[in-house]
Amino acid sequence: MPTTATSIRDEIRRANDSFEASFAQGDAAGIASLYTPTAVLLPTNHEPIQHPEGIQAFWQEAMSQGVKQLKLKTRDIEELEDTAIELGTYTLFGQDSQPLDQGKYLVVWKEQQGQWRLHQDIWNTSQPVRL
Repeated sequence: MPTTATSIRDEIRRANDSFEASFAQGDAAGIASLYTPTAVLLPTNHEPIQHPEGIQAFWQEAMSQGVKQLKLKTRDIEELEDTAIELGTYTLFGQDSQPLDQGKYLVVWKEQQGQWRLHQDIWNTSQPVRL
């Protein structure tokens, strides 16, 4: 039975909730486990980051640099069989819930063995450039 758009939205929300919770706990390995084995991160000012170890190291470094929490808000999801494309916004928080950054993201999700996992993840800030 095909998955409905509503259930895909629910599954992606659950995965995003796990992402947020793992981040708040400082669990970079937990975040990395939400990605496919062949996932790619495309962060601003970095070369593409691949493989679970690289993804875990990236998120661990973000935490080490003072990002304590993040919030993800889905704007739209498009389903294409075992693939979904999510468009959303994020906010990063530091110590004492101090906002550090906000921006937008695009994630290509893949359904693997009944679970939706992040496969390609790109984001960028909506903050003005500081010179």
